[in-house]
Amino acid sequence: MKQAVRNVVLVHGAFADGSGWEPVFNILKKEGYTVAIVQHPETSYAEDVKFTKAVIDRQPGPVVLVGHSYGGAVITEAGNHPKVAALVYIAAFGLDTGESCASIEQDVPPATTGIKATDDGYFYIDPAAFHADFAADLPEAQTAFMAASQVLISADSFTHKVTNPAWKSKPAWYMVATEDRSINPDQERMMAKRMNAQTIEVKSSHVAYMSHAKETAQLIIEAANSVHVNE
Repeated sequence: MKQAVRNVVLVHGAFADGSGWEPVFNILKKEGYTVAIVQHPETSYAEDVKFTKAVIDRQPGPVVLVGHSYGGAVITEAGNHPKVAALVYIAAFGLDTGESCASIEQDVPPATTGIKATDDGYFYIDPAAFHADFAADLPEAQTAFMAASQVLISADSFTHKVTNPAWKSKPAWYMVATEDRSINPDQERMMAKRMNAQTIEVKSSHVAYMSHAKETAQLIIEAANSVHVNE
């Protein structure tokens, strides 16, 4: 019997961890979904994909796989997992074959100038720029903590090239954040268009999954109800 998907796996982006998904998690749980959150380390692209696939493995059935920002690059490769029925991108990198987050941002640069490099091969957001460039529609007290607790992303994670984009064989949904300063909104629209994603736009900073949790959850539910699989 064909049924809608009831399992959701959430993948965070760069400079963050899975805790930012809590508002979306709570909405989806209330709607009866089984929700898992990947805590990938951002130490290398291969490691992040491995962590994501391991969480997908543990799900009881077919999955809607959701990625924010760099998490979009992760789900683009991890989404080839046979349990993944649909992909949802939240202001995320929907990369094509041979692209990396770094290479595509060179083509259409974002507004931010706050990303800095460490001496040991990682990137972080300058705390002075964090609120304006990453999460301008969240309270400043919240973004100050986010800046202080940010997870640094490795150069490898940011520059690794995708080899097999899952969106070429699986349906995709996309949320464009129109006020995004971390990924250019025009680039988000381009990525959504070329993957033929069902697309919505919200007036949001980069962290649309936090500032627009209801709309994010609704897009995930739409994806889950649109793909019917054998249970």
